[in-house]
Amino acid sequence: MSRTQHLIYVLAFACMLLALSLWSLKGLYSFSAAAETTLLDGKLAHSLEKHYDAEFPIKQFGTNVWAAVDYGLFGEGRPGVLIGEKGWLYSDEEFKPVADGAQHQRDNLALIQGVRDELAKHDVRLLLAIVPAKSRLYPEYAGDNRPTASYLTLYQQFRDNVRQAGILAPDLLGPLEEAKKQGEVFLRTDTHWTPLGAEVVARELSETVQRKVPLRGTPQRFVTEAVSTQQHKGDLTSFLPLDPLFAELMPAQDQLQQRETRALEDSDGGDALFAESDMPVTLVGTSYSANPKWNFAGALRQALQRDLSNHAEDGHGPILPMLKYLQSDELKNAAPQLVIWEFPERYLPMANDLSEFDPAWIAQLKASPTEQRLVSRATDAAGTPTR
Repeated sequence: MSRTQHLIYVLAFACMLLALSLWSLKGLYSFSAAAETTLLDGKLAHSLEKHYDAEFPIKQFGTNVWAAVDYGLFGEGRPGVLIGEKGWLYSDEEFKPVADGAQHQRDNLALIQGVRDELAKHDVRLLLAIVPAKSRLYPEYAGDNRPTASYLTLYQQFRDNVRQAGILAPDLLGPLEEAKKQGEVFLRTDTHWTPLGAEVVARELSETVQRKVPLRGTPQRFVTEAVSTQQHKGDLTSFLPLDPLFAELMPAQDQLQQRETRALEDSDGGDALFAESDMPVTLVGTSYSANPKWNFAGALRQALQRDLSNHAEDGHGPILPMLKYLQSDELKNAAPQLVIWEFPERYLPMANDLSEFDPAWIAQLKASPTEQRLVSRATDAAGTPTR
């Protein structure tokens, strides 16, 4: 390389660094610390570092390019998602083995039995709504992705275990498979069901309630209406960081027909309609029940012809919201007649952070009289699956 070429190379590199430095300064101008952030303990510096790291321009560029290479050439996303066919995305939790999954499954089955016994002390019946995995309902779009052997029979083994313990757990897989003829019951790019899928499950649960747990009180009239159809960016697309540079590579967004359920004004019950103390039904579960986009709580109100109290939570799985409900004043002071526990099957072999609860109380829940039977069957399900 000649002296002139070397000089040009150095100047070009210096200009590039200068341009990048100036470009990066815009991240500093947009920084605004919270009023309580202090300087002497390092919190201000840490806050500035996090902000600058998030706003660093090359980070976004590099993230987009790397994601485009993974997705475009290898059909892969970040850990958390598996790429199916025709724009379908799946949570890898439905496919990969879970560390110590057999033990977690035994622990969770014991907790489920304990929940049933704890509710029985308040004369409350438990109905378990086991939500089948998306990959179980739509295996035709999973491509080369295959679940582990333990997942193949997880749904049926889960039902068998809890029904053996005397817990109501109607089959939801069959009705959802039949409803696929009407439209999608799960979203292509999301882990959740569609409002149609939620409505199908609500109707099936209502039929079980009518046969097994006739609800007290006067039936109340609810009506569900389609509000709008909107584009929905599924939660699984967050594992494909292609925006903004390669947004055109993203799977097409779902078309979500949002629904709302309301009580008819001429319903019997007057002001008592919305009084929690008069609600014979409580719903507990995950984001399948908590997120109003799917309108599961509304579909249940219409199917059951009763109002309900919703204790479902987003982002905490099915176990923690139920344990919180068991310790709530509502259960102590205004116990319902029925608790519907929405429980996606993929959570059964997963661990739970129970650190916020008294360990002695958790141990007591697990030590129910029928725990041994549940644990024995759980071992079979996690070890050598039987059909």
